[in-house]
Amino acid sequence: MKKLICMVLFSMLASPAFAQDRYIADKLFTYMHSGPSNQYRIIGSIDAGEKVQLVSTNKESDYSEVVDSRGRRGWVESRFVTRDISMAVRLPQLEKELAQVKSQLANARQSADSEKAGLVESLDVRNQQIAQLEQNYGEISKQLTASQTEIRELRAKLDTQKEDLLLKYFTYGGGVAGIGLLLGLILPHIIPRRKRNPAGWA
Repeated sequence: MKKLICMVLFSMLASPAFAQDRYIADKLFTYMHSGPSNQYRIIGSIDAGEKVQLVSTNKESDYSEVVDSRGRRGWVESRFVTRDISMAVRLPQLEKELAQVKSQLANARQSADSEKAGLVESLDVRNQQIAQLEQNYGEISKQLTASQTEIRELRAKLDTQKEDLLLKYFTYGGGVAGIGLLLGLILPHIIPRRKRNPAGWA
């Protein structure tokens, strides 16, 4: 009896400053006893995942003294007290992180869609520019072909005119030469010769 009283007094005098955060294991509904064994009366229950303050541990009975969120002090089996954050606490954190990730993903997707739209628009503009350049190139090619054809025609015409001019020159030259020859042959017969003076003078 004295031992029990001493243990209760010790547990009451234990400084809360040494209390450590712990969690009741998930998927569990456990009773809180007034002492470090199931022989002590039940003073309440603790739900799975509830955060508690670990005050002390009785290694002989393998029970831990805890203080729950309502300020109740009692003993539970040590195997039900864990350092791992319970799912009841982690789930809201995970949901919050998931919401943040979804928001970031939505922003990234929106940014990607916006960038994609910009690239598509830029590509359309480039395609239009390329089509315009190809059209201009086609027109220039046609103009160049027409110019080359016209140049060839003009050269051929010029060559023909040169040949005609040379032929005219030869014709005129031949005519002049022929006329001169005829005149040279005919004129002496037409124009009477002057009789020579016996003295040697005409």
